[in-house]
Amino acid sequence: MYEKPGVPPTFIHRRSADGRGRWTRRLLVAVMAIAVAAGLCSAAFALSARWTDPVASGWWGTTGHTVGVGDGVVPDGGRLSPRDTGLPAIANLDPKLLRAVRKAADDASRDGIGIYLTSGWRSKAYQQRLLDEAIVKYGSEREARRYVDTPERSHHVTGQAVDIGPTDADDWLARHGTAYGLCQTYANEMWHFELTITPGGTCPTPLTDATDG
Repeated sequence: MYEKPGVPPTFIHRRSADGRGRWTRRLLVAVMAIAVAAGLCSAAFALSARWTDPVASGWWGTTGHTVGVGDGVVPDGGRLSPRDTGLPAIANLDPKLLRAVRKAADDASRDGIGIYLTSGWRSKAYQQRLLDEAIVKYGSEREARRYVDTPERSHHVTGQAVDIGPTDADDWLARHGTAYGLCQTYANEMWHFELTITPGGTCPTPLTDATDG
């Protein structure tokens, strides 16, 4: 090692070590700053996607109206008892339809089948949001309307339709629903039932989909 005249070797070693220590600390600080900046950018992007993209957020319709439980949105889990009238999705159903579904649910429980509502009454804003999402999913309004009708045509909006689950409940109601006046409305939606006939009558042939008729 080169040593300056009159300078003790130990001092040179200590100064070199101090220099390396300062350089290491500066490097660590720079790396941490970059990591924090990247994290903030990532968080900002995620929040932007969540609150500006109607499909990503799952809450905004074309009108900008925020929909929630008050519009008939079913809380996470999607299983409502037909007696849970504390929620608008149930409370705003047509009373005759609700009584029929409750009676069917009581009788199905004796067969070991639990009947739940996955969707009931919906506000126009909520129905429009579902249609908007379906258009994005299926690529066109025509295809989307095979599964989600417009707010002006949907029987969910008028409280005259329910979606039933799970699958074994749909099967039970398809076989026994006539006793309560409940019929499957669309061939492509085994879960969608309406009070179509007088109890004990014969259900009409299901429509092909929501665009039929």
